[in-house]
Amino acid sequence: MEAMVSTVRGWVENPVKFARSHGVSVSPLADGSVAENQTHVLIVEGFLLYNYKPLIEFFNECYYVTIPYEECKRRRSTRTYTVPDPPGLFDGHVWPMYLKHRSEMETNCRALHYLDGMKSKDELYNEVYENIQNTLLNSL
Repeated sequence: MEAMVSTVRGWVENPVKFARSHGVSVSPLADGSVAENQTHVLIVEGFLLYNYKPLIEFFNECYYVTIPYEECKRRRSTRTYTVPDPPGLFDGHVWPMYLKHRSEMETNCRALHYLDGMKSKDELYNEVYENIQNTLLNSL
């Protein structure tokens, strides 16, 4: 997690330099130059990101996919793991830990957007994309 914080900090300090140093091409302006003051968006995705306070300070928006207990249990039961879940793991550990970490996240994040995990991936993508566009337009 410390390495992730360091990486995100490097990007925040200079997104263009960071991108170039990591072999990512930066879209040029119409005249072929690259403006250092362009708007840059970094999407950080991962499990339990909102429970690590040193990382949260970098986030302008936080998105969290929610799903009802029954659907979560059903989906997990359809997964195939190398080592199968022992009986009672979901109710005895997985769901209680989900509730614990969600509670911590709700305390830690200031700009939390809940996404309905029952929607399609396309619907979720469109919702987040629209929110990011609106946020950028309102910040001009």
